[in-house]
Amino acid sequence: MDVALSLIGLIAVSPLLVAACLGILVEDGWPVIHRRKVLGLGGSEFKALKLRTMRADADQWIVQEPALYEQYRAHTKLDKDPRVTRLGRLLRGLHIDELPQLVNVLAGQMSIVGPRMIHPSELARFGSFGTARLSVRPGITGLWQVSKTSYGYDERIALDRFYIENHSLVLDLRIALLTIPSIFGWRTNLLPTPPNRLGGN
Repeated sequence: MDVALSLIGLIAVSPLLVAACLGILVEDGWPVIHRRKVLGLGGSEFKALKLRTMRADADQWIVQEPALYEQYRAHTKLDKDPRVTRLGRLLRGLHIDELPQLVNVLAGQMSIVGPRMIHPSELARFGSFGTARLSVRPGITGLWQVSKTSYGYDERIALDRFYIENHSLVLDLRIALLTIPSIFGWRTNLLPTPPNRLGGN
């Protein structure tokens, strides 16, 4: 199902991807694709593809801003990240930047629905749950993306844990169907218990 849906999706969105790549090229030059090293099934490493939404020197720039760098290290993201370009904000807001990950799905590295992708350096934060975290492929969309609250890192771990321990075709279909309305700001809560009570590890 993942392979079929990713192939159909790539064909359907190819004009949009071409237009987005041209926009990135005009606004900020090369490269137009960002490759992030992440962990896949069984701990294998691969490069997850995204349209580049940040300035080309984003990694070097953040190190020179100590306060922002500490926030980034704690949460692996920044609120209103100043490194994001104008076009990048639009691509992120509509989740267009994640469409190249359909190639990762087609290659068998990711699933359409699954826990969020993580960098190898993040695995230690999962504690005793780390092995289980690597038992499934990361997804383009998942519980975190469709949930109505902006969770901190520990709560995101709890969301991953809930998904892995309860995943099924029905849950995947519910998440997939809720992904489109979530792009436009409508989110829900599929969890029976708040994430901060589920335990992160």
